[in-house]
Amino acid sequence: MVIGGAAGPGGRVPKSLLRGANSAGPAPRGRAKKSGSGSAHHPIAFPPLGARRGAERPAAGGDGRAIVREDDLREMIGRVRRGTLSRRGFVRRMAALGLTAPMATQLLAVTGAAPAAAQSVPAYAPTRRGGGALRILYWQASTLLNPHFAAGTTNQDASRVFYEPLAGWATDGTLHPILAAEIPSVENGGLSPDGRSVTWKLKRGVKWHDGQDFSADDVVFNWEYAKNPQVAAVTSGSYRDINVVKVDDFTVRVEFDKPTPFWADAFVATTGQLIPKHLFKDFAGANSRDAPANLRPVGTGAYRFVSFAPGDNLRAEANPNYHVANRPFFDTLEIKGGGDAVSAARAVLQTGEYDYAWNMQVEDAILRRLESAGRGKVNIVEGGSVEFVQLNATDPNREIDGERSHISTQHPAFRDPAVREAMALLIDRNALEQFIYGRGGPATANFLNNPPRFRSPNMGWEFNIEKANQILDRAGWVRGSDGIRAKDGVRLKFVYQTSVNAPRQRTQAIYKQAAQRAGIELELKSVVASVFFSSDVANPDTYTKFYADMQMYTTTMPQADPERFMNQYVSWEISSKSNSWQGRNIVRWRSEEYDRIFRAAQSELDPVKRAALFIRMNDLVVSSHHIIPLVRRPTVSASLNNLRHVLSAWDSTLWLLRDWWRET
Repeated sequence: MVIGGAAGPGGRVPKSLLRGANSAGPAPRGRAKKSGSGSAHHPIAFPPLGARRGAERPAAGGDGRAIVREDDLREMIGRVRRGTLSRRGFVRRMAALGLTAPMATQLLAVTGAAPAAAQSVPAYAPTRRGGGALRILYWQASTLLNPHFAAGTTNQDASRVFYEPLAGWATDGTLHPILAAEIPSVENGGLSPDGRSVTWKLKRGVKWHDGQDFSADDVVFNWEYAKNPQVAAVTSGSYRDINVVKVDDFTVRVEFDKPTPFWADAFVATTGQLIPKHLFKDFAGANSRDAPANLRPVGTGAYRFVSFAPGDNLRAEANPNYHVANRPFFDTLEIKGGGDAVSAARAVLQTGEYDYAWNMQVEDAILRRLESAGRGKVNIVEGGSVEFVQLNATDPNREIDGERSHISTQHPAFRDPAVREAMALLIDRNALEQFIYGRGGPATANFLNNPPRFRSPNMGWEFNIEKANQILDRAGWVRGSDGIRAKDGVRLKFVYQTSVNAPRQRTQAIYKQAAQRAGIELELKSVVASVFFSSDVANPDTYTKFYADMQMYTTTMPQADPERFMNQYVSWEISSKSNSWQGRNIVRWRSEEYDRIFRAAQSELDPVKRAALFIRMNDLVVSSHHIIPLVRRPTVSASLNNLRHVLSAWDSTLWLLRDWWRET
């Protein structure tokens, strides 16, 4: 991320960052925003501190926010450059002031003090291959292996076994090079001072699994492929507004039409998985779904394809020509799909049949009981994922041009803000946290929860059936003889769908019971996960088609920056027949103000002003009540005690599968 323009050779903090830190963002409610102190130094203000044991409390500004002066900040950055203060120590000090790890590391990057690679990736110990079999359970099975069509997490992760991006996000929010030779920075000339371009140098000697050379031509092709409307790629939002230039066989330049703070989107992490030009060039249009490689991938990854049964089983073997020495450790890989989360947890924690199980959406009491057997452990990695309910903005029962939930329609009941407000009052988030999710689901009122700097202080949640009844009474929704409310011939009876999963079915039951007491009938629908999260355009029960009144699932945040996460509510991402239901705005909510703020955030280089814009976006969509956040969803998985993995909540579970090994 380019912050505030160029940094001088002395590591001077960009002026726009300093100005924005004092002047940007809304003041806390009930408190006027104050001007600068008038000091000759530049103070940088951060949110109020909570008590921290063993941490020094910095001076506070007149508005209660902690401040650090530019001279002090520059001195700390200088110490990092000289090696007298570790990068991790700097990040900790900034975290104590309310600055997130990703933002702190990006501050180091623009001043030339950041290392090229993430420091949170653990050292790889094995000196040889030959580690036997690695067995992984994904109880929601994958159905395809093209990352540009991977609408769901399971398909994204399965694709990541074979395909690699230029870089991935480590757990501390820093970038780790994969197919890139280095991470671009101002110091190495990769980032332009004006924020309008980033130059990637590619790793040499990389080959596709069929022996063909990987080059800049492949990178440019992925840009052309993803932005082509006929391809209808789910990744199109990361590529359509940029220009990509081949500089030479191992260098590409990504150009932006305006200063772009979040440059690490295209070719990075989940949306950056690169497919080979020589196998997809003949399927780069309306015939894109016909490519044989959609189900038989040829990538650059540490494992190469053996077999795939969609919705069931994926097998791979070690790539003998992988471009990193002594990797991978394991000889073979199996990802078994299907079943349920509890069975998957038991197969790792209790019986030890598998090495790793993904997404332990299991009641916490059950996980603790299984964990007590001593065979394995539960891994919890905090990120930005959230479990939430969507209230359809369109009519799922009216068909126009062969398409239900058409954008030209409005939902008969949810068009009334009173109904949506009542629905938001009828779910007991505290009960979900205490009795279902536990460690794996803290209650939340926000859609955007992490990094903490982007978390809104303005939203709150309330469980109040009486208040919901009062709101509906005032809005003229009258109970009929059967107890169900109606108005102008529209009854408050809704189909509420989600995937088959015990915590989700319990959540549905809790919601249904409360809704009944408010005169609302919920018809519960549970869809097998491999169907619900499928990218099959012929399937009427996918979450992207949203042919129901309400639905619930977890949306993941695969980057340490919220730009792609929050593009789920821009008008140009609406899921529809015209884009093969690959648009990311699934709820079909539209707001001109939201669109305008999102566009502003895309070019805002000041990190504090930019954070304020994303907070406003969160507040807009949450206040609409077309989405109802329930609980934060940290990455929860299970693994055997002797498995050494590298996990990150900001990227795919399998983002660095090449570094997994077993301790003997």
